[in-house]
Amino acid sequence: QVQLVESGGGSVQTGGSLRLSCVASGDTSRTYSMAWFRQAPGKEREAVAHICGDGNTAYAVSVLGRFTISKDKVRNTLTLEMFRLKPEDTAIYYCAARRATYCSLGSSLWAKEGYWGQGTQVTVSS
Repeated sequence: QVQLVESGGGSVQTGGSLRLSCVASGDTSRTYSMAWFRQAPGKEREAVAHICGDGNTAYAVSVLGRFTISKDKVRNTLTLEMFRLKPEDTAIYYCAARRATYCSLGSSLWAKEGYWGQGTQVTVSS
């Protein structure tokens, strides 16, 4: 099993930047795909970005060009750098990990097989 702890959320104004981190512990010796999801009040959870076990990355259209996902295998840390933030980026951001080499951003397997962190709040004010 894998335990995930997110940090780095906060409140910023439109156009600001934040860096989210997710530290993994436990059985980190295996190959995992990892992703960031978010859930805004009254909305369903949506995928933001993933980095698969083979290193491939993908982003939701709404964040493409503004967010960057990366993974430090030595420190077992997943990072999401967010730039030019908008009020619609306001949400609780969750880190997820799934034991897989290949992955898909919209796959239901994240919910079925994934490990999840507790979430970190991001608030963007206009």
